[in-house]
Amino acid sequence: MSIFKLKPACKDYLWGGERLKKEYGIEYAGEPLAEAWVLSCHPDGLSVIENGEYAGTTLKEYLEKNEKIREFPVLIKLIDAKRDLSIQVHPDNEYAMSHEGQKGKTEMWYVLDAAPGAFIYYGFKKEISKDEFDKRIRENTLLEVLNKVYVNKGDTYFIRPGTLHAIGAGCLIAEVQQNSNVTYRIYDYDRVGADGKKRELHIDKALDVTNRRPPKPYTADGDHLVSCEYFTIGLLRLEEGKIQKITGIDDSFRHLLIISGSCTVTDGKDTLSLNKGDSVILTAGTGEVNISGNAEILETG
Repeated sequence: MSIFKLKPACKDYLWGGERLKKEYGIEYAGEPLAEAWVLSCHPDGLSVIENGEYAGTTLKEYLEKNEKIREFPVLIKLIDAKRDLSIQVHPDNEYAMSHEGQKGKTEMWYVLDAAPGAFIYYGFKKEISKDEFDKRIRENTLLEVLNKVYVNKGDTYFIRPGTLHAIGAGCLIAEVQQNSNVTYRIYDYDRVGADGKKRELHIDKALDVTNRRPPKPYTADGDHLVSCEYFTIGLLRLEEGKIQKITGIDDSFRHLLIISGSCTVTDGKDTLSLNKGDSVILTAGTGEVNISGNAEILETG
């Protein structure tokens, strides 16, 4: 079998909601459900294979045993922001390896849905000095100089390391990122967690890595959303009665995340029926698969 359906790891961060359970069929007993890590080999949250002879095995265990892959390149999430996320930044590989012992984080956001007036923070309005950045963090005036971007369903944002960012309330997002869980939190609205304590901030490290200039503009090329050294992401739009063929799955994997509708995927031997919120990994050597149905799919390779 080369098509594996994945069960996500779930996260109950305080800003999450219920939409991933209600609208995307993610099974999770706790609440809130902030993130579903639909494709993850990261030790902080491992995806589990649901079908075939490897059912119940983590994806990481399977890849290490069968594909001899020790370090998987990407991590893919569904994110439901019922409340604002913290203002944060990610380091590049060099800084993260020297300070955290893992890779840095380049990431991409695809907006699945957005409430009226929903926004993100995406870098700065204008360049500021490191001293001003530090002062504004400590005086709680940082939001005044951030680039506030109102978002709509279907928008794509490419977030390079060093780009200060935050997801605002009312955003539902699919995120594709490097396989890293390094985040430097800068501002968290003075919130407290379930333990009654404020969450840790990482101001000194954020001062080291943040690009204090406005971010470079990014525009997706139609349904070809992002291509960088870590991942390539496209949007597949299936029409009822037509078959979409995915070819060239030889030396690397592909991941399919169903973001609307339903479909079937077959490699000629095995067939899986998938619904909104489901995801599968097509392992290296699959060759090609046929997909049919009425659905929108994020394809990552």
